[in-house]
Amino acid sequence: MLQVLAVVGRKKSGKTTTIENLVSKLSKRGISIAVIKHISKPDFTIDTVGKDTWKFAQAGAKKIISVAQNEIAEIEKKSIEEISLEILLKKCETNEFVIIEGLKKIVSKNKNIPKIAIVNSKEEFDNAINLFEPILAFSGSFQPKEIDPIIPYFDGIENSQKLADLVYSWLKKV
Repeated sequence: MLQVLAVVGRKKSGKTTTIENLVSKLSKRGISIAVIKHISKPDFTIDTVGKDTWKFAQAGAKKIISVAQNEIAEIEKKSIEEISLEILLKKCETNEFVIIEGLKKIVSKNKNIPKIAIVNSKEEFDNAINLFEPILAFSGSFQPKEIDPIIPYFDGIENSQKLADLVYSWLKKV
């Protein structure tokens, strides 16, 4: 069964570095990991203007699959409103574990997806408590003085091994 975890927090909070550390440590334990990364820039494209894949899309192709010696890339020309979390996860089902970065509006409502909340201030901590459920752990530069014994705090950048150990234990229980 595909296991899913979301890493949530504000822009530039440390989400990417935390995920990078988790992927590094968990993949060394033999876990096959996919990452879904939400890019919020409205005009962002992975495609390069003028290249063949771009030309195919300009001609009307809705899906382009680029095959190189060591990489296969799939480009779908769709609006984020046209795709569901279930469809994104289906694209990852050849892996054991998926980490989602971003997609806050979708994952905040989903109580089946545990979250690691990256918080760097009391305000972000309070916001995370109100917005995200369930929270597997807190991380970030803000450590609450009174830590909830049910929701642990681990610094995913400075002490990423402890956070990876927690995630690994959670994966093995589920």
